Amino acid sequence: MLHENKSRQYSLSFLTVADVSPVEAVNIAATCGYAKVGLRLLPAAPNEAEYPILTDHKLLAETQAALKDTGVEVADVEIVRITPEFEPKQYLRFLDVAQQLNAKHILVAGNDHEQQRLIQNYALFCELSKKYGLSCDLEFMPWTAVKNLRQADHIVEQSGQDNAAVLIDSLHFDRSDSSLEQVKVLPIQRMNYVQLCDGLAGYDPSDEGLIKIARSNRLVPGQGEIDLLSLIRALPKNITLAAEVPNETLAKRPAMQRAQINLQAIQQLVAQTEQVDAVTE
Repeated sequence: MLHENKSRQYSLSFLTVADVSPVEAVNIAATCGYAKVGLRLLPAAPNEAEYPILTDHKLLAETQAALKDTGVEVADVEIVRITPEFEPKQYLRFLDVAQQLNAKHILVAGNDHEQQRLIQNYALFCELSKKYGLSCDLEFMPWTAVKNLRQADHIVEQSGQDNAAVLIDSLHFDRSDSSLEQVKVLPIQRMNYVQLCDGLAGYDPSDEGLIKIARSNRLVPGQGEIDLLSLIRALPKNITLAAEVPNETLAKRPAMQRAQINLQAIQQLVAQTEQVDAVTE
């Protein structure tokens, strides 16, 4: 029987159950055994609809009640994109709602190819977010201006902010020129949580191909060819692992089932890494 690490916490990322309401997501997370949940407050793309929780006071109150009733916490809220025209104060409502949800982290994407301006705006947003008790977790993605772990870590370091952090997503890690050695030397305080999914070794490397897989064709952890065991072993021992697995085929199943499948898959991977560690110690 596989040993399960009871101190390890898991989070149900927004994209895994994107079709349900925030209240449902919280209740699903609680039923399955996730300690945390990720919620989207802002659209990720221009053609994406607004998310009502940002302006619907009733929905916000119902979500707060569900969090209180279940004990589930909001790990991260999505998504803030640092663009050339970025103005931190445009996000005051977002930050206020995130604070009311007792969220811990903001998923941040870098969409400005002028790196010095990107660093400055990111630092300003970190300063503002700190007042709301939130960290700014910069996710590198090969099709954005922040393409790999090395670049993300440089921006975080140059920001000079103690609530600045790097967000590793296993899919983007695998598709970028990032290495396990870079993960191992990342300061612990620069990582708050990690997103896990799997993928195939063969894929369309164009920006369009990468985006399509990332948004709708990820695989359940352990069902693809990404070396997730080595990645988990390279991470801080009990860092929160988030299941981010949008998949068109899996989406035909009930959200509860999707959440359960992915949690069990990640827990099995963690147990396997612990077995390996126990043998090598």
